[in-house]
Amino acid sequence: MRTRLGPGAGMFGQLGDHFDWVLFLLAATIGVIGVVNLYSATSVAREMYREVYIQQVYWLVGGGMVATIAAAVDYRHYERFGYALYGFGVVLLVLVFILGREVRGSSRWIYLGPLSFQPSEVSKLFLIIALAKFLHDDPKSEGRTLPDLILPALITAVPTGLIVLQPDLGTALIHMLIFGSVCAITGIRLKSVLSLALGAVVAAPIVWTYGLQGYQNKRITAWLNPEENILGDNWDPYHSRIAIGHGGLTGQGFTKGSQNQFLFLHEQHTDFPFPVFAEDWGFAGCFALVSLYAFLVLWAVRIGSTAKDRFGAVLAVGVGSLVFWHAIFNLGMVTGLLPVVGVTLPLFGYGGSSVLTVLVGLGLLMNVSMRRFSAPLGSRSSLLGS
Repeated sequence: MRTRLGPGAGMFGQLGDHFDWVLFLLAATIGVIGVVNLYSATSVAREMYREVYIQQVYWLVGGGMVATIAAAVDYRHYERFGYALYGFGVVLLVLVFILGREVRGSSRWIYLGPLSFQPSEVSKLFLIIALAKFLHDDPKSEGRTLPDLILPALITAVPTGLIVLQPDLGTALIHMLIFGSVCAITGIRLKSVLSLALGAVVAAPIVWTYGLQGYQNKRITAWLNPEENILGDNWDPYHSRIAIGHGGLTGQGFTKGSQNQFLFLHEQHTDFPFPVFAEDWGFAGCFALVSLYAFLVLWAVRIGSTAKDRFGAVLAVGVGSLVFWHAIFNLGMVTGLLPVVGVTLPLFGYGGSSVLTVLVGLGLLMNVSMRRFSAPLGSRSSLLGS
């Protein structure tokens, strides 16, 4: 028999009753598979990568602790500080140009002694919280028009513009797509969508000529001509496709993939871990992994649809879109369907800032899920599109 406890100490008992085991098991399974795959990806050049799979375990454990804190504090308190958190994220992005170091033509990291982190990663969460607050405060329930999107677009444009200047096109696109996903699922008129699509088509030649760095143009050109310059810009995409095809139905076996073992794959622990997994475990393993991501995204949308207020609903959708677009971009670039943009596969590829960001996002998602059964603090309608 379940006993209802009062406020205070009893709150944790009630939250424990509503712990979202599906969300936890999905995230934990992807994380564990990722660590196992990193062991395979670095099995040959272990000294070069300094046991990155062990470091990944540390990031997963540490990120899990931070995610627990994010889940423990009622998410409706984050709404009060939504714009302050957003402003803090913008300040961090500005500090990149002051405290950051240039690596491979980009300045994306802030270094504080032995520690370093990538502000553009955590900026995604601050953007989601700011958009959730804006849409929570906005009483409009019918489909939004272009004028209605001006303020949330400006909220998105500030961090996105700073990230473009780093430059980091992939992360900037993720910010824009989070904005688009949130607007789409919370209601936008078809006429507005068509207008935005037309504007994107008109702006594309201008962005190509003046907005992209030289190496970014080369990556897109290489993607459009996949059989050319295989020894140059197309090296990684080419050998990535070979590894995926070589996996066949059931794979070559754990640590047995030739493209990985003979070091044909570069950045196999960061941007290209999926080809290693595909060659080891084949189509069967890939189908299982992609299914986990699909289920995780759908579960996030489900949580959003049952949230008790609009802030929680948008928060859930934002985190789900973060996972979705990261997976789409990474899987797209390793299969040759999209250009190489340097976006990690969530909880799978190595990267402290990325792992921490995704786990904290999932902590917020857990937060919304556990509190679906509690009374809302505010009076505004919460369900998606209402």
